[in-house]
Amino acid sequence: MLSVLRVHLPSDIPIVGCELTPYVLLKRPDKSVITDDVTEFNPVDGHFLRYRWYRIQSDRKVAVCSVHPTEQATLQCLGCVKAKLPVAKSYHCSPKCFSDAWQHHRVLHERAASAVNENGNEEEEIFGRFNSTGSTTSGMVNMSSSQSNPSLSNGTTALYPAAVTQRSGGETWFEVGRSKTYTPTADDIGHVLKFECVVVDAETKLAVGPTNTLLTSRVIPAPSPSPRRLISVSGIDVTGHLDLDGRISSGGTFTVLSYNILSDAYASSELYSYCPSWALSWTYRRQNLLREIVGYRADIVCLQEVQSDHFEEFFAPELDKHGYQALFKRKTAEVFGGNINTIDGCATFFRRDRFSHVKKYEVEFNKAAQSLTDALVPSAQKKNALNRLVKDNVALIVVLEAKFGNHGIDNPAKRQLVCVANTHVNVHQDLKDVKLWQVHTLLKGLEKIAASADIPMLVCGDFNSIPGSAPHALLAMGKVDPLHPDLAIDPLGILRPAAKLTHQLPLVSAYSSFARVGVGLGLEQRRKMDPATNEPLFTNCTRDFIGTHDYIFYSADCLTVESLLELLDEESLRKDTALPSPEWSSDHIALLAEFRCKPRTRRLQ
Repeated sequence: MLSVLRVHLPSDIPIVGCELTPYVLLKRPDKSVITDDVTEFNPVDGHFLRYRWYRIQSDRKVAVCSVHPTEQATLQCLGCVKAKLPVAKSYHCSPKCFSDAWQHHRVLHERAASAVNENGNEEEEIFGRFNSTGSTTSGMVNMSSSQSNPSLSNGTTALYPAAVTQRSGGETWFEVGRSKTYTPTADDIGHVLKFECVVVDAETKLAVGPTNTLLTSRVIPAPSPSPRRLISVSGIDVTGHLDLDGRISSGGTFTVLSYNILSDAYASSELYSYCPSWALSWTYRRQNLLREIVGYRADIVCLQEVQSDHFEEFFAPELDKHGYQALFKRKTAEVFGGNINTIDGCATFFRRDRFSHVKKYEVEFNKAAQSLTDALVPSAQKKNALNRLVKDNVALIVVLEAKFGNHGIDNPAKRQLVCVANTHVNVHQDLKDVKLWQVHTLLKGLEKIAASADIPMLVCGDFNSIPGSAPHALLAMGKVDPLHPDLAIDPLGILRPAAKLTHQLPLVSAYSSFARVGVGLGLEQRRKMDPATNEPLFTNCTRDFIGTHDYIFYSADCLTVESLLELLDEESLRKDTALPSPEWSSDHIALLAEFRCKPRTRRLQ
């Protein structure tokens, strides 16, 4: 008879919106072991599995800490309640938790406060004050003595889909699901879930074996970082958050997002031990990343480190629901030794109502390396040369045609094209020559496209090169100083003469626009920029590295920057925190720029 050997969850911490899929190991009568989902519609040896999910609700109401969601809350911030912030953000597990989070937490208050009273005391009355020890003099309520306080109900009264199945010891079990998987909802927050599976006779529909059960930890809400604002660099700040629909329809501008999302293959606990294991799981990260990406409402989305299977099974179908067409270029596999389905690549998405696809180019740097060695490297050195140059990196170049009429375009009768390059340059820091060669190769390819049509260029991606490096200089300045220290590493002689390291594209880094803004919120962003390079202080933030590797370059003769997505700072990431985190699911931050086409006199017909 079919029997259950083992049942477990990859993570016992359930998060709202993240599907739970138990691992069920089965043994067949012939002693073989399977993990298939044996349902009533595909029984095995005359038996199938019956599943049940229950919410275990205690008579005592429970709230979870907004900072440490696996901990039960003991304090509530009354300032959040009075400011009408989401109640889940008001809970803390200890006075120290509240104190440590205060600088970040206070930002929520400041953004929510609509006015300050005439004598200036409202903020103090609502939000409390911290003394030198970090404790509050007002603004918090201790929840430990308020077990029956109705404010701890985590929202409105739940409507349970099934009758009470059992009540014992002050607990009530509500059936919430009858399939193998279950996705926790807001009604489950603060409650333990119970999963049951039992072998059932397909003919009699009666259970014929023991019931296997497991209990989860309390369901926690999906952490939600403070929304990043869109900051105008044209002198007038964009109000509110990213409500882009109305602005796009009236403004005729378009937005471009670039984001290295951190491939699941690289998101290991060994590399990111500071991130909770549940927040590193792909089941959680994919939903968090999708919420973030969709929330930006970008017209063009350039993602790096997208696994092939995740593109096909998740990102392409999910973003299709939001109106995006998808294009993908997988890395080549000459060096990669793992499962071909998990190799990552570059994915470019664009909104079908804003752009149409004209042409796609794929750049495989391995092929370029083969051509280079055939032309320049003596036969005896080819093997060593290819070992150094062949790294599987690629670029995806897409030509799109705008659909947004004559907004900002000098002649609506002519086509408005835009060329978008999306790349992920080699990561190894000791291969500076390879990085520079890859960037130079990409730019030469883009020059050929530019020569065939008068077309704006956007060059996005993770270049694994800090501001001031030779690849950055080539992109931003169009050339590399012959005395640049990066040129000292050139064992194959592929960078000589240095005079050839040039290009004619008028590229400018979009985020350098913050360096030219002297008023309003733009001035605040300047403090997050490196004044020596006019680039963000960081776009990649781990315990081992903090710096800028990601850029959006644009053709300054064709496009102007209207707005930029605000940068994060250490306060936004919270004290002593690195990426990825429960709030931000990649070790990189997303970059987004809003562009407007300049009037032109010559366009491709």
